[in-house]
Amino acid sequence: WVCCTKSATVQKAQCTTGKSDPRSSVFQIQYFRTTAAYNEVVTVRTPAFAESVTERDVRWEKAVGDTVSEDEVVCEIETDKTSVQVPSPVAGVIEELLVPDGGKVESGTALFTLRKGAGAPKAAGAPKAEAPAAAASPPTSATLPPPPSSVGPIPTAMPPVPPVPLSLDRRAVSCENCFVKMNRMRLRIAQRLKEAQNTCAMLTTFNEVDMSNITEMRKTYKDAFLKKHNIKLGFMSAFVKAAAHALADQPAVNAVIDDTTKEIVYRDYVDISVAVATPKGLVVPVIRSVDGMNFTDIEKAINLLGEKARKNELAVEDMDGGTFTISNGGVFGSMFGTPIINPPQSAILGMHGIFDRPVAVGGKVEIRPMMYVALTYDHRLIDGREAVLFLRKIKSVVEDPRVLLLDM
Repeated sequence: WVCCTKSATVQKAQCTTGKSDPRSSVFQIQYFRTTAAYNEVVTVRTPAFAESVTERDVRWEKAVGDTVSEDEVVCEIETDKTSVQVPSPVAGVIEELLVPDGGKVESGTALFTLRKGAGAPKAAGAPKAEAPAAAASPPTSATLPPPPSSVGPIPTAMPPVPPVPLSLDRRAVSCENCFVKMNRMRLRIAQRLKEAQNTCAMLTTFNEVDMSNITEMRKTYKDAFLKKHNIKLGFMSAFVKAAAHALADQPAVNAVIDDTTKEIVYRDYVDISVAVATPKGLVVPVIRSVDGMNFTDIEKAINLLGEKARKNELAVEDMDGGTFTISNGGVFGSMFGTPIINPPQSAILGMHGIFDRPVAVGGKVEIRPMMYVALTYDHRLIDGREAVLFLRKIKSVVEDPRVLLLDM
């Protein structure tokens, strides 16, 4: 008796009697195993979500019958904080979408099924059958293909750049009256901002910062800083570090009101959220334990989070928490504005553009690079005195970073 091993696609073991070439049995076993792996159907489920994420909608990038490669994005799960991409674990063809577009999902929900390895694209350069009529006449100079060249045709004009509507879903349409459904993140942003207006007694105080010293410091050391740390030295690190210094000086700004227990919660740590604009909306990834970081650490953290935001790779954990927020509208040319608190925090610092303005210095009028800054705070918790002193501390540190070294 010579028996064949049962494979995944064979329901009953097939046996033959008598003498048989063992190589044929091995060949048969190998054949069935390859077929089973090729036709295997994989079910892909949603990843685990943080407990703070309450709303999750699916938006499909692929359809039934589409061929996908390994790690190619099949859908995105839009939450109230970010979008989570769901890639294909293997190459294959999508057999079924188990959740409708826009449908809500939970952790572990089955999203789609994928037939592994099926429908793989044909190899490039495969010969194609010529039409019978093509052989009837000899090729002429007009029908001959151009000679091979390592250089492509030289363009004569710049390619058109399609407009990207930042405030809309990226599946935008070109029409006069466009109706685009708000994505989950945009809906949550609108809800949170309105909640902040309804809950907090928001008040804003202003000051201006002379950026002469910090600009000169950056100009002097930016090349050496880039060479040593492989990252650019910007102004944001100075404001983040100044905010951490000011939060230690005015702990009420770093605190929050627990509306359930009617208590004030004072934090003994400083986690600063940095607002980043993305095509889908404003996200606020968090830099943890800023009070123990230097300028280099902060610049690296900002660069990493900014890169993840641009690539839509921010995880929910990157945005959980935060005791204070900094928003830099100056990168878009903003001159003045009043930011809105990012709940459940109690205050937010707004940075604006740097513009040359005439200012009085030592009894004389000089042209200096100046920036307006604004602190919006919850007046239920933070008094005007604390808010003004906080903003003055920001001003003193940015105008003279030596204040940090002297802990003043």
